[in-house]
Amino acid sequence: MSDRTPRLDTPQDVGRKPLVRRPSYNSDAFGSFAEQFARYMGTARFLIWMTAVVVFWVLWNTTAPVDWRFDDYPFIFLTLVLSLQASYAAPLILLAQNRQEQRDKVIAEQDRQANARAHADMEFLAREVASLRMAVGEVATRDFLRSELRLLLAELERAQGHAREDDAEAAGG
Repeated sequence: MSDRTPRLDTPQDVGRKPLVRRPSYNSDAFGSFAEQFARYMGTARFLIWMTAVVVFWVLWNTTAPVDWRFDDYPFIFLTLVLSLQASYAAPLILLAQNRQEQRDKVIAEQDRQANARAHADMEFLAREVASLRMAVGEVATRDFLRSELRLLLAELERAQGHAREDDAEAAGG
């Protein structure tokens, strides 16, 4: 049965649209934002700004006139702000780490493939070098050729000497 024929045991889709449309977002853009945010939170600039804000907050709420203070001594609102910042920072940092881990996996796979290709190339070259060594071992060397030529020359000289002796005996005889 093909996928295009309607089935009787499933309700027909009438094409209903939801009342509220789900917002869509670009996961790469959000991930890039998370990485930039996590990278910024790991800098000295962030720590200095965070320290300055906390020091200013505490000084303002302890030394300012009472009417101007907005967060008294236990600094509950400051604790809330820092907790809120931490609750958003932790998932963003984890998201950035996950993206980095995915990139590391891709790089590791590419490195593994490059290493496998290099290993195959090295094995091929090693076999080629071995075959060249065997071929060179079978090739006559210069010294070997010289010694063989000397032996042949000596045999020729002996043969010529015998031929002269035979000619001399035949002519004298």
